[in-house]
Amino acid sequence: MKANLADGARKAVGTSRSLQIPIYQIGAFSDEPFMGNPASVCLLERWLPDTTLQAIALENNHPETAFLVDNGQGYDLRWFTPACEVTLCGHATLAAAHAVREFLRPGIDAVTFQSPSGPLHVAASGDRWTLDLPALPHAPIAPPPGIAEALGVTPQACFASLDLMVVLRDEAELKAIRPDLETIATFDLRGMVVTAPAEDCDFASRFFAPKLSIPEDAITGSAHCTLIPYWAKRLGKTELAAKQFSIRLGGMHVIRMAGALRGPRVHLHGSATTYLEGRISIPDPA
Repeated sequence: MKANLADGARKAVGTSRSLQIPIYQIGAFSDEPFMGNPASVCLLERWLPDTTLQAIALENNHPETAFLVDNGQGYDLRWFTPACEVTLCGHATLAAAHAVREFLRPGIDAVTFQSPSGPLHVAASGDRWTLDLPALPHAPIAPPPGIAEALGVTPQACFASLDLMVVLRDEAELKAIRPDLETIATFDLRGMVVTAPAEDCDFASRFFAPKLSIPEDAITGSAHCTLIPYWAKRLGKTELAAKQFSIRLGGMHVIRMAGALRGPRVHLHGSATTYLEGRISIPDPA
């Protein structure tokens, strides 16, 4: 699959003049290097063919690459994993807002992105951002066949949303998961978010998306668009503190997040930090 994507991109870009595309690597939901979820942010003058965008995302090999086009009032925004385009990504939206303020429109305190999930508003207070994202509905479903074997634990409940959401008994079960990614890739949703009550905050989660070429994500903003409404109803509160575990940096890694339910919207709070600034040089497909 990856070879086909690269071949398609080579055909799309041809041998015309070179494009110089600004690229920024941002760590989202962290105020220090190496600890957030990395995203690439690319500033385009115009939309390039999807094969070119996909090839760039594959080459970057980050969980998400955000592509921005200035529309005069804000930015049009799309997200690509190394495998495909997605309709919603929280951490790369936070990274895009950080890149806009740091490099494109210094000093701004708010930006609106037009995205496949509608307008997304991101506002800054000091070094902290608030993302305004859609709350995603979730419907109870029977556990998919093979899910207990894929996780090594029997779920308490399962829900269908943008992703399959699996509820476990406690944080210990959540941390002990050693997922069978081949089986998870067969389930009929984008990815799998597994969640449980947390020991020192409201809830914890982990996220697996092998179909997107993301074996395990470090912190998944879009999954919290389902998690926040679920836990808000279960706990009877609209302000929530969360954490997401992942296997990273040689062991079990945790990133913390604050979120809130605001009617049909979810607000997520977090910082971001710049790791890299550079340029991509590719032939112009025009």
